[in-house]
Amino acid sequence: MSSFHSLLLLLYLFSVVSARNEPIADVLKRTSSRQASPSEQESAARGVLQRLLPSHISSFQFEILSDKGICGGSGCFWINNVNLSRGKGPQILIKGTTAVEIASGLHWYLKYWCGAHISWDKTGGIQVDSVPRSGSLPHVQDGGIIVRRPVPWNYYQNVVTSSYSFVWWDWERWEKEIDWMALQGINLPLAFTGQEAIWQKVFKSFNVSKEDLDGFFGGPAFLAWARMGNLHGWGGPLSKNWLAQQLALQKRILSRMLELGMTPVLPAFSGNVPKALKKIFPSANITRLGDWNTVNGDTRWCCTFLLDPADSLFLEIGKAFIQQQIEEYGDITNIYSCDTFNENSPPTNDPKYISALGAAVYEAMSKGDKDAVWLMQGWLFYSDSKFWKPPQMRALLHSVPFGKMIVIDLFADVKPLWEKSSQFYGIPYVWCLLHNFGGNIEMYGLLDAVSSGPIDARLSQNSTMVGVGMCMEGIEQNPVVYELMSEMAFRGEKVQIEEWLKSYSQRRYGKAVSQSETAWKILYGTIYNCTDGIADHNRDFIVQFPDLDPSSVSGFDFARVQKPNSSLRDGAKRFFFRETSSDIPQPHLWYSTDQVIQALKLFLDAGDDLSGSHTYRYDLVDLSRQVLSKLANQVYLDALNAYRDRNVKALALQSQKFIELIMDIDTLLASDDNFLLGTWLESAKKLSVNSAEMRQYEWNARTQVTMWYDNTRTNQSKLHDYANKFWSGLLERYYLPRASSFFSYLQKSLRQNKRFQVDKWRRKWISYSNKWQAGTENYSIKAEGDALDISKALFRKYFN
Repeated sequence: MSSFHSLLLLLYLFSVVSARNEPIADVLKRTSSRQASPSEQESAARGVLQRLLPSHISSFQFEILSDKGICGGSGCFWINNVNLSRGKGPQILIKGTTAVEIASGLHWYLKYWCGAHISWDKTGGIQVDSVPRSGSLPHVQDGGIIVRRPVPWNYYQNVVTSSYSFVWWDWERWEKEIDWMALQGINLPLAFTGQEAIWQKVFKSFNVSKEDLDGFFGGPAFLAWARMGNLHGWGGPLSKNWLAQQLALQKRILSRMLELGMTPVLPAFSGNVPKALKKIFPSANITRLGDWNTVNGDTRWCCTFLLDPADSLFLEIGKAFIQQQIEEYGDITNIYSCDTFNENSPPTNDPKYISALGAAVYEAMSKGDKDAVWLMQGWLFYSDSKFWKPPQMRALLHSVPFGKMIVIDLFADVKPLWEKSSQFYGIPYVWCLLHNFGGNIEMYGLLDAVSSGPIDARLSQNSTMVGVGMCMEGIEQNPVVYELMSEMAFRGEKVQIEEWLKSYSQRRYGKAVSQSETAWKILYGTIYNCTDGIADHNRDFIVQFPDLDPSSVSGFDFARVQKPNSSLRDGAKRFFFRETSSDIPQPHLWYSTDQVIQALKLFLDAGDDLSGSHTYRYDLVDLSRQVLSKLANQVYLDALNAYRDRNVKALALQSQKFIELIMDIDTLLASDDNFLLGTWLESAKKLSVNSAEMRQYEWNARTQVTMWYDNTRTNQSKLHDYANKFWSGLLERYYLPRASSFFSYLQKSLRQNKRFQVDKWRRKWISYSNKWQAGTENYSIKAEGDALDISKALFRKYFN
């Protein structure tokens, strides 16, 4: 098909989608009217370039498109030549419908004409060495290139990303993130920072005191779940300094988003209220919800209070919250995020009640903003699918006037809901990639689904898809997945992944190296080809240690081999991988470890050419960690086999191997600045203004990545290790003592011929964990050692 006919097809398809979603056109028109002026947006786009590539600030000319007809009714960017003589002055002209489109066009040009690469600093950062010097930039084809959005929106963030990733950010880090958003084409981001300061003002007007709010707001690292009504008070209270600091930060975030032409999504009232409101308004219909993941239903943290949307007080509070945001930020958006029953079921499944509930939630929004649009995560339809059957789902979705609700198909990369719900029963939705849980560090993905999923959804019969998006719980991992997903905001056809990955490898490392290209081809067929439908939450035994008595596990047969997977030379089998069948919780393994070890060998061979590349070193450390952590899983099972066989010597040997692997992986991670516990802790402490805040923030930071929630002396938190991290320091000082203690008790059990004393081990471990959470010892914030040398040494040690 010619490029001309492809263009006509794209324009036709977009017109069809637009016709089906005509009310969305009104939303787009209103949101565009709130954008900054063309000159402000052009200036904002130049700011992105200045921070990204200051040496080339004079090489590009940016303009907001005055003639929107060139885009065929969609957002687009146009890259063209300005100065063909390669003299002084700008060489490349980039026009766009907004500054986001201009920044996206800049990114597209740098990638596909200059071989550059842009990712988060913590995943290797940028590679711009391949960009020719100013004055020598490559030309584009005559007439330029126009790239259009097939759907209007590119959404970003999960409601919990604010806690797992953003919690300790200052403006410097936020500025980098907003630049990254613009370069990726994100134009519909959540903006949740600082909302507690707004809530304080709102609840104060309803006679709720500061003391009452101290037990309502969660601590900094747990705000996302306090906002959703899952918990209250845990990790708090919030200081006056925190509230003021975060509100000021939110205003800077919103200002920059608006300058770039983004439409920020603000929060709305979901019904979650402080306990004190029940006393202040005794006739109000306020229900106490059930327990959410506490160990024993401790009411200090659990069982939050929900105001019935049908109650008149709901309308008053919802309206007041929207209006207070408008007073603080200005009239900047019509789109509001609200999740009334996120992992909390309604009291009845009566569709009439659910419909009334949805209508009341929207009415509260619309009273505060007459043009309000409700953006709702579709997660509840997946996480509580037993409750949300078609009648209940349809009742909620149709409770709001058409065009006033947009659904986030949050998990469409693995469990697309649009297919099973008749396109959300006609409601506009955004196809989203969830991908990551808890901010875990794990190489994982399904690149084919990223390439094909949005295209299949958009071209399906009666499609109501109006956007694509990324909703990872935690960021700064798996950059390849998010780069491809970001491109889908501008691609009308499926991507040929093998070809794209070859280009990706060259861009990411700044040159073509055959070994790295071949390695990525292997990774595409293994790590990034997870087709088993299982959502990946890292359960590797090092970071999510099973809390069990191995002698009580039914079907205790860890030696049953389903698929041999040896990668070691004959006669040199110090370790080997195998998949086992048992009742023990199993880490997720969806690929041949043998092939991934070969990919690692190719990565190491590429080191002679790529050793100076930060992006290469990040990927090398990450891949080495991935391989060694899977090896540790088998070693752990071998240790339990030895215990089952009552083989004291073998148990001691396998236990030592597991401990040694933890130490070696910690050494590996310590060689890269991006895998350090110290960075996380120092960023938390940096936000404090006094010693009390410093201790609280550090406790929050330590607790989130370890025990997460409450525990008793003998029971770990139900969410322990949910936000596990492969970070140097965390392995050596947290995961290693846990494993050492466990194996010590196992060996003692065999030597004394007594049952494993699981309660004693739990008491000892939980006591240690709580002390570590409250600790203040410093951890390194600077890498030590050479990543390539360490990776080579570990490969020789374990696989030769």
